[in-house]
Amino acid sequence: MDRWRGKIAVVTGASVGIGLATAKVLVREGMIVVGFARRKTLMEDFMRDVKGPGKFFARECDITSERSVIDSLNWVKTTLGSINVLINNAGVIKHTKIEDTATEDIEHIIKVNVLGLVYCSKQAIKLMKENQNEAHIININSVLGHMVPMGNAHHFSVYPASKFAVTALSETLKNELMGTKIRVTSVSPGLVKTYMMEAAAEKNSNINKMPALNPEDIAESIVHVLGVPSHVEINEIQIQAKS
Repeated sequence: MDRWRGKIAVVTGASVGIGLATAKVLVREGMIVVGFARRKTLMEDFMRDVKGPGKFFARECDITSERSVIDSLNWVKTTLGSINVLINNAGVIKHTKIEDTATEDIEHIIKVNVLGLVYCSKQAIKLMKENQNEAHIININSVLGHMVPMGNAHHFSVYPASKFAVTALSETLKNELMGTKIRVTSVSPGLVKTYMMEAAAEKNSNINKMPALNPEDIAESIVHVLGVPSHVEINEIQIQAKS
């Protein structure tokens, strides 16, 4: 990770869960981290006591708005010079059947999980290419982006469809960025102890009995992905809690 010290990382959804854990570990590794989330003060409160050689900046950003993304990444360029790492982490889920999911909830899932990733990647790539240095896009996917569970025990509405889109988008970006210094990785965790797991447990209490990862486990996996030699590209990594 030494070569990333002092470099700029943008982490979406950095106010809670995997995004917050990732922001913390990257600051400890010496990166300059900009957290994007709607709840700016929450990011500032959680990051205030984090010690490390890096720095943290909180930026209020609604990734479902392309204008908000453009403005926020322009702020990163103007204030910090460029962007070296983008971690598309922000995501939402609804634990209902599709037939029972409100249309606005369906649209919100697609906007956050798919369009937000596209907006952020599209703008970040422009800045990365301008910079012409080594860069990395890491998409926080899900095991549900590779398989849809069978049975009636759990319902995920359009969440798996949105994560299958992340799988395809990651592969598309990797292909489009061949010949550049920008690497692309899709990180697909299983069950993680976040608010998403808490929401699932409200529908099915057995969720709490299942093996689960901590957000810090995913953050450390991101450090591993970033830390491999620059000629190595880890395209996909799946992470599960050992039973």
